[in-house]
Order: sequence, then C-alpha cells, then structure tokens
Amino acid sequence: MKKIIVALFILSSIHSFAQSPVAARLSSGFDLGMGYSKNNYNPSLTYYQLINVGERKLFSFGWTLRLGAFYGDNLNYYTAPARLTRGKSGFNALSGPLIIPNIDTVRLDYVTMTSVNVGVRAQVNLGIVELGASADLLGFTFGKSRTGRYRSSDGQYTLTTPTGADSTLYFQGANTFQRVRPGFFNVRLLGDNNIGTLSTELYARVRISQRFAAKVGYQWLTTEITANNRNVVADNDRFRNRAGLAYIAISFPIMY
Repeated sequence: MKKIIVALFILSSIHSFAQSPVAARLSSGFDLGMGYSKNNYNPSLTYYQLINVGERKLFSFGWTLRLGAFYGDNLNYYTAPARLTRGKSGFNALSGPLIIPNIDTVRLDYVTMTSVNVGVRAQVNLGIVELGASADLLGFTFGKSRTGRYRSSDGQYTLTTPTGADSTLYFQGANTFQRVRPGFFNVRLLGDNNIGTLSTELYARVRISQRFAAKVGYQWLTTEITANNRNVVADNDRFRNRAGLAYIAISFPIMY
C-alpha cells in the first residue's frame, strides 16, 4: 500500500510540474552532431535545457551537458599558458621594442580524447528557425597517452636515472620523442587562460516537427595535451591546438 501511495505521489508531482508556469516556459532536448574540418573530427551528444523568457518566448537561456569525442590527424600543439604565449620583451634595431613569444611545439600523428563539459546556451526563437550560441565552461577529458615530437630551441627536462641521480637533457635527437596525454581538467577562463578541451558554437536550427529538428553551425574547438616530461626552462608541460569546424546535427526536443 505504501508503494502505491508513493508512486501516486510521484506521478502527481510530475503532472503538477508539467502544468506549472515554469514547465510551460521550459524547453529541452538532445543534439546528436558532428564537427568536421580537415584532420579534425568531433562527434558529440549534447543535452540542453532552456528557459523561454517573456510572453512571446523570443529569447531562451539555459545550460548544456556535452559529451564529445575528438579525433585528429597530423596536428601541431603549441605552448598553452598565457604567461608564455604573451611572450617576453625584446628589441629590434629597425622596429624598436617587440614581444618575443616563448612557444614550443609538439607534433602528433594521431590524437584521440573524450570530454564531458557543462556549458551555457542562449537562443533567439524565430518561429520554426532558432539561432543560438553555446560555450563549454567546466568539465574533464580523458584519453590515451601517445608519443609526439617535441620541438624546442632551448627546452630541457630532468631525467632521474636508476641510481637516483638527476640529469638534465635537451629535447633533441632521440629525446625529441616524448609521451603526452590529454589534459584532464577543462576550465573556461577566457583567451589563452583557458585550460583543457573546450568548444564554442554558433548555430541555426530548423524545426521539422515537434520531435525533430535539423541544425547547422560552426564550432571553435580547443584541445589540450600534457607532456610527461616538463620543460624546466619554460616551466611548462601544457600544449593546445585550436581548430574551426563546420557542424551539422539532428535535434530531438523533449515534449512536456
């Protein structure tokens, strides 16, 4: 009897929510899509939930949960931390003061990683057409460790020998080949301060029916790797790649 009462209470609560003013302004669903450019592939599944604002419900704001996989071929990853990409002061006899960026490169023949991010979304509703933008804010990434080619003019790393002694080696010769892995944490801090794998998207969606829509857009995708051996000269082990991708998806709105 108690189980029946609990079940009835849950069903009653769901029905009450579905009839509430909040539910009437709520829209949600799933986007199943693919971002693509030369050497970059980014399939993803995104859950979104939006609140429609105003009587006309012209604007919507909400959040997203995005599961994305990334596959890349023949990619260069560049020094990531903003303190290094801003460069150091220098001087040119012809042009005067200049900024010399402290940039190293890691070349990877093949990259794979999977990320889960929470983000925000804003949308303009124009009848059957919806225009919007999404941005990942926070999450994590995991994937396989791989060997890349580390290019640095003066970079060095510390190697501990079996006897326990430390030796400092340059990223040259056989030491050019270094193990790297995807950066674990993803945090949007704006510009070169960002950490990890993050996506930003602009899109247009056309509603074909109440339960189906087609979506096209453009993505700016940043992926990041971490080197197993830290460059002790630059005090850095983080590298990033930025790519622009055409994006296409199908959407499945959830009806309340």
